[in-house]
Amino acid sequence: MEIVLYPNPEENKSRMSRIFGKVCQNGYVVRDIEAAMQHWIEVMGVGPWFYIEDVETDWFTCRGQPSDVKMSIALANSGDLQIELIQQRNDAPSMYREFLAAGHEGLQHMSYWTTDYQQLYDRALAAGYQVGHEGQIGGPQGRFAYFDTQAHPGTVIEISDISGVKGKTFAHIRKVAADWDGSDPIRVIRSRRD
Repeated sequence: MEIVLYPNPEENKSRMSRIFGKVCQNGYVVRDIEAAMQHWIEVMGVGPWFYIEDVETDWFTCRGQPSDVKMSIALANSGDLQIELIQQRNDAPSMYREFLAAGHEGLQHMSYWTTDYQQLYDRALAAGYQVGHEGQIGGPQGRFAYFDTQAHPGTVIEISDISGVKGKTFAHIRKVAADWDGSDPIRVIRSRRD
């Protein structure tokens, strides 16, 4: 008996998940974001990095409770795949803190992007996924949710709304990475507080 995993390989080529679509970003939780960026630049040849030292969330909850998480993030692309580095700067409850407290550092999540956030969010909940933490950056079209799938480290699922400014920013980062000549490897983005 022949088992066909992908009955139509061309149709399934870009699909990584039957629920969420293709992986758009790998997110790494690190203890030292500056050292992590240097590693990716010097060893992996990935850049430039768009760095936000003080990420300002509109709201953030962890396991249903408000949390005042402080974090820095850096974003770059390797081809179509975005790489995100995250360093939490305080002890507020988050899945980032839980990941580090469990003795891990490195790949924590895979992110799926959507322009129909609520539909994908509702579909995930209906499929039995439970929100670990979620929040919003830059208004209602900047929502994100991490589902509690971390029984196997590195496989947390994030969904992210790219229907607003975030989507344009991500497209810009991808374009700049495609043309990057190695110059200006870390580009600081000021938060709204600056």
